[in-house]
Amino acid sequence: MESAWLHRARWRWRGALLWPTFVVTVFADGVIAVFRPFIGDRQSFGGGVLAGMILNLLGVLLLSRPVGAVVRRARPDMPSQVARNYGGTLVVVVITAGLLAIGEVNHAGVASDQRLLDDAVARAEAFIGDRAPAEFRVNAAHSDTFVIQDDVLYRTCVPSRYRPRYYCVIVKPHLPLAQSVVPAGSEPNALFAQGVN
Repeated sequence: MESAWLHRARWRWRGALLWPTFVVTVFADGVIAVFRPFIGDRQSFGGGVLAGMILNLLGVLLLSRPVGAVVRRARPDMPSQVARNYGGTLVVVVITAGLLAIGEVNHAGVASDQRLLDDAVARAEAFIGDRAPAEFRVNAAHSDTFVIQDDVLYRTCVPSRYRPRYYCVIVKPHLPLAQSVVPAGSEPNALFAQGVN
């Protein structure tokens, strides 16, 4: 009888991985959100922890029993509670790995968008520094860029040196350099954005 109790205690101890793994993966989800956001181009640590906690809880509630059944099929000598614990542990690890994979894919898109924006700003500043009236050329490095359409159309403005006037250009970064920038009036981007939204 005592050997059966020891056997069960040994299995329970070996199967007690779920909740420590849950805590570690939720923390990892927060770190992933900061360095490789899985939604948008920026996330907070707290937002990542919250998303990870919700997804992990749902995963444990919905998938630990079926995954545990698969584990038990492979190891029939394992008690069902321990198999369910192993299943839940596997589920939370897979969820964190999935969030990391989504973050990596999303990061590639965010980095590409940033490169295009940087290119559009550089083209606009070069055009303004070369062709704008002198009162605007001195401020070419102090530009304000509004994204009209991601990866396609940007509007960059610089303020006048003397009074609140603006010189603005439209940039289409996929066109050849000589054709990619055209003047676009003097309405500041803050005002322009109100009309677009």
